[in-house]
Amino acid sequence: MPKNTAVKLVKLASVCMLCGGTGWKDADIGQGRRVTRCDCFLETRADDLLESAGIPERFKHCGFPEYETAGGSSLAAAKIVVEKWAAEYPLDRTGLLLIGPSGLGKTHLAVAAIRELAKKGVRCLFCDYRELLKQIQNSYNPSSQTTELDLLRPVFETEIVVLDDLGAQKPSEWVWDTVSYVLNSRYNGKQTTIITANFLDGPSAREEGAEGAYRAARVETLGDRIGERMRSRLFEMCRFVPMDGKDFRKKFRNASIR
Repeated sequence: MPKNTAVKLVKLASVCMLCGGTGWKDADIGQGRRVTRCDCFLETRADDLLESAGIPERFKHCGFPEYETAGGSSLAAAKIVVEKWAAEYPLDRTGLLLIGPSGLGKTHLAVAAIRELAKKGVRCLFCDYRELLKQIQNSYNPSSQTTELDLLRPVFETEIVVLDDLGAQKPSEWVWDTVSYVLNSRYNGKQTTIITANFLDGPSAREEGAEGAYRAARVETLGDRIGERMRSRLFEMCRFVPMDGKDFRKKFRNASIR
């Protein structure tokens, strides 16, 4: 048992009337008498899992009850899908791809799912796409004490990984290779991944055959940002959850000016 969990259980001894701080409570099952984990232990373990998930401070409070769906019907539908998926996991281990314009609460829903999964004892990891790429690049510095494998080991080994803001980094061969490496590793390991992306789904300009003025003016798609191979792989790994509506952040900024 982790040291911090043991310390928390000791503190609970004076308040938990069911287990007396042991983390176990009696459970009557049929003709026999057994013990099961006490609620206080499960809550403590959930707190530890959330702490180790690496959720940014800004999003730590995000849960399903706090998610606003007034911005559009697709937001309400997305909340229902993600909440139901989290409640039923691990019956369905297919991942989620939350996709749509910025400011709709995609990260909020991803974190809300982590919070529900932590209650079940599921280990999760939150990764900001740009920050992960930056850390990998920094690991190539000869003075760095951290290797690329050290950085990626938790991404490869954690049961559920949230990859937030996929495609935010300007695409290059290195970026595409790195994204392919990460996603293919989790795909081959049959691991569940939750992905958010601010780019609308669609083929790349090359795949679409876009040229000239149209190519220069067209809005970039997910295919442009991560490549066609990885776009195709995502739809094998994840359930597509489209989102559309008004930017919450812009709404709050306008309200604060008035």
